[in-house]
Amino acid sequence: MEEPRPELKADPDERRNSPDFDELVPPEELVAGDRTRDDFFDAVLGLDSPATANEVADRAGHGVDAAREYLGWFERLGVVAQVTDSPATYERNQEYLNWRRVQRLRDQYTEDELIDLLEKTAKRDEAFAEEFGAESPDAVTITAHAAHTDRSIEEVWRDVSAWRTVRRRISLLERALQTDSNGTAGQRTIA
Repeated sequence: MEEPRPELKADPDERRNSPDFDELVPPEELVAGDRTRDDFFDAVLGLDSPATANEVADRAGHGVDAAREYLGWFERLGVVAQVTDSPATYERNQEYLNWRRVQRLRDQYTEDELIDLLEKTAKRDEAFAEEFGAESPDAVTITAHAAHTDRSIEEVWRDVSAWRTVRRRISLLERALQTDSNGTAGQRTIA
């Protein structure tokens, strides 16, 4: 092994003092997440508005160059869409994520199980509509309903949010049940 250059060697005074290992950054703070890709995937899933590579890097806890690489890869996969060029901003592609959820539903459940889930979810939707006296969660004025029912705004907001989730679930279940004669996604809708 070669000797290090003289400027890289410790002088006699430096050799007398041992390093303060308590001053070093713990390794768990240097490495975030099990895998870099997962850190970036979590970061883009959390986007609710267009973000730059710098912002995605900050969310993921990694460098900007890595963010640019992963954003380019996620764009090719369809996970994100580039919104602007200068600066480049990206947003989550909700349609791709919905497609993935539909595929998982098809893989996890039989058609009969999907129909059963849809029936249960539709009943829950009807119960919310009756509870709020409205056709959709968007028609509910949270503060007015809270005052009218002597419930807290937070309770009403939670229920309206749950109703929105039920509506999204119905949409995904219906899409999972849409098949054509080849057994692939098509035009048939089970209501």
